[in-house]
Amino acid sequence: MTGATTTLSADVDLVVGRLSSSTLAGRARQAALSATHFNKRNPTSLIEYRSSGELLIIDRFKSAGDETRALNLAKTLSANLRCTVFMSGLAPTAVSEPIEPEFAAKGITVAVGRLAQLSGHLGQFAATLGTSNGDVNLARHLGKTREHFDLVLDLTVPPYFRQDLAPLGYYAPGDDGQALRGALAELPDLIGEFEKPKFFNYDPDICAHGSRGLSGCTRCLSACPTTAISSIGDKIEVDPYLCQGAGSCATACPTGAITYAYPSLSDQLDAVRGLLRKYHDDGGTQACLLFHDAGPGKQALLPVADRLPEHVIPLEVEEIGAVGMDMWLAALAYGANHVVLFAPAAVPPSVRGEIAMQLEYAAMMLEGMGHARERLQLFGVDDTDELLSALGDLASQPELRPAGFAGLDEKRTVIRLAVDHLYNQAPVPTVMTALPTGAPFGEVQVAREGCTLCMACVSVCPHSALSDGGGELPQLQFDEWNCVQCGLCARACPEQVITLAPRFIYDAEVRRSTRTLNEDQPFCCVVCGKPFATHRMLSKMQEKLKGHWMFQKPDALRRLQMCEDCRVRDMFAHDKGMLDL
Repeated sequence: MTGATTTLSADVDLVVGRLSSSTLAGRARQAALSATHFNKRNPTSLIEYRSSGELLIIDRFKSAGDETRALNLAKTLSANLRCTVFMSGLAPTAVSEPIEPEFAAKGITVAVGRLAQLSGHLGQFAATLGTSNGDVNLARHLGKTREHFDLVLDLTVPPYFRQDLAPLGYYAPGDDGQALRGALAELPDLIGEFEKPKFFNYDPDICAHGSRGLSGCTRCLSACPTTAISSIGDKIEVDPYLCQGAGSCATACPTGAITYAYPSLSDQLDAVRGLLRKYHDDGGTQACLLFHDAGPGKQALLPVADRLPEHVIPLEVEEIGAVGMDMWLAALAYGANHVVLFAPAAVPPSVRGEIAMQLEYAAMMLEGMGHARERLQLFGVDDTDELLSALGDLASQPELRPAGFAGLDEKRTVIRLAVDHLYNQAPVPTVMTALPTGAPFGEVQVAREGCTLCMACVSVCPHSALSDGGGELPQLQFDEWNCVQCGLCARACPEQVITLAPRFIYDAEVRRSTRTLNEDQPFCCVVCGKPFATHRMLSKMQEKLKGHWMFQKPDALRRLQMCEDCRVRDMFAHDKGMLDL
């Protein structure tokens, strides 16, 4: 990141320019890549950081002399940065230490104490000390003009931040000498104003995180490598300053509430569709799309680009975690015979784990249609010779008739269009396939004998998968395509008779049809005849209350069979508004 607007689109020609084209497939690949702007990015809003060069160096204090390493590093960096050395690990106290004139002359401040909390990001790091008088802000304690530090060099092992991707401006080299040298080289340049794109869009209206205080989907929180996502009641919040665009939240999100904005899904889909059309028009066959990121994936491919099989088409994305099931299945529908995701070890474990999980769901959906699950592959090797060997070993697959649907920014719609197209060419078409727990498709099963049709499940369903039918007859209806398996309905059910069954139905008519999960005859008020409950609900209520001391007299039990209005009138007419005890 530089002081100017950060350009995140990489120079794809560095890889493409080294590709061979000695065969018809190679020449078709070159023509397709030359005609396609895969890294096209529509403008997005920017996130701004400001750093004045206030550096906090943290080290662990165990005995006299431990501060020498941190002080020497501060001396090295003090030509460009204002350095504060904090030695953590003492009893609850917070004091400034006298410092040798050599370091004092360089503006280096030293403090000792116990670090209770460290939070923030580039330009806004807050350090909190645990003291005998309570927690205090370190910068304020030291008399700084601001309450925040701009940069942090954390020398402790383990470090204070332990997420897969630390915040921008935070360096924790541990015992890695090369990482420390890299930090010392980069820190002096992090002064000024910086910009990065806002990588995500969030639509709370379709978020399945929670409802009415109940917890539902938490997939994005688990997938985020930066801890930028937090729960705020029924919805989530994404800190754009912590977000680094890993994209795994969008891949994990079952509804499309979080989408990757730089570039958009529709832009990438249109580019893939055009690329594959050009490749096939120019005689290319057995197209294998190789997605790789602009960082470690690209660096690994550069030395071996000329050795890639000529039907393998490398496509650079900003982050490999941002390419999800919608893109994989659409690419196969557009005519790719294989989709390979290259995620070397430098890709954060949480991102790799989410890709692997989603890939298993998609592979099982392919397999359920009779397509080879090997059409989708995740290669996590660092050895590029091993990668080349694996690419060369991919078995040929039958060519599929390409789909023509345009790119959309609606995740589930894209998946539906892609699966419908692939299903129309399925070697072994089946009605449905079971999926593992956690998959974003499936049905809700209701044990009818225990369900009272209270509609608590309907009230919390975020995607209108469950509804009350809307007619006079009490019904619980279900639209399977709308179900994202968030589990809110099961948690809301007072009778605990709802279970989830992950699966995918291929027949579009069956998948999108509304079916009745339960129904009952309405129970009508014994006074006015108005329907106000179901027979099953009233029976359940009477069963639960028959032993209660407040309902031992016949008049009290009879009031349970009245609607709300008649019940109140009866109470005032016979008991002056009190229950007949």
